[in-house]
Amino acid sequence: MGFELSFIALAILILALLASTFRILREYERGVVFQLGRFWRVKGPGLVMVIPGVQQMVRVDLRTLVFDVPAQDVISRDNVSVKVNAVVYFRVLDPQKAIIQVEDYMVATSQLAQTTLRAVLGKHELDQMLAERERLNGDIQQVLDAQTDAWGIKVANVEIKHVDINESMVRAIARQAEAERERRAKVIHAEGELQASEKLMQAAEVLGRQKGAMQLRYMQTLSNIANDKSSTIVFPLPVDLLSGIVDMKEPKA
Repeated sequence: MGFELSFIALAILILALLASTFRILREYERGVVFQLGRFWRVKGPGLVMVIPGVQQMVRVDLRTLVFDVPAQDVISRDNVSVKVNAVVYFRVLDPQKAIIQVEDYMVATSQLAQTTLRAVLGKHELDQMLAERERLNGDIQQVLDAQTDAWGIKVANVEIKHVDINESMVRAIARQAEAERERRAKVIHAEGELQASEKLMQAAEVLGRQKGAMQLRYMQTLSNIANDKSSTIVFPLPVDLLSGIVDMKEPKA
């Protein structure tokens, strides 16, 4: 009986050693192996053997990882306080650097993304944050990628999700937009008046060059006014027109 118990215990011990010796790494995983505390090599994917007590292995995921950057208080260049959050996409290119060069590359990248978001957006005005997100995304991505390169990490993309503004600033922006629309309307109206005045000036020059054209225009205007019977209109009669009528009535010598 005692021999059987010893055999069972030995079998369990052997199975435990085998289980701790052989590891299976998926296609998107790599194992950073340390031997007696020193880096040895990167293994995987597939079946990997690790000597218990002598070697230790740390798994690294090579897939694209994503995390949310919590809302950050940002003061824009024109002194407007906003809350901005974003999402970051990155992946590990060098498992050895990701494990050795930084304690926790996930936490380190997240903290770096928060400070970079505040630093980059603080250099721009509020209008740029709202209208030029694509360019700002590229600026943040480039800064992050340059700083995480030493950790063996590639930042693939950064997307600003929301730019939250307080209600007083929203009302100010609405007033600004309304004032801008009024300004454009006035400019368009003034341009129309300018074009109309230029056309009237050209018409006056044409009428002045043709003899009798002004009198014809005057008679046409009188005809248009005569159609309106709702009011009485008193107007002066041009002396040139009277002289023309008198000349017509005088008998020829």
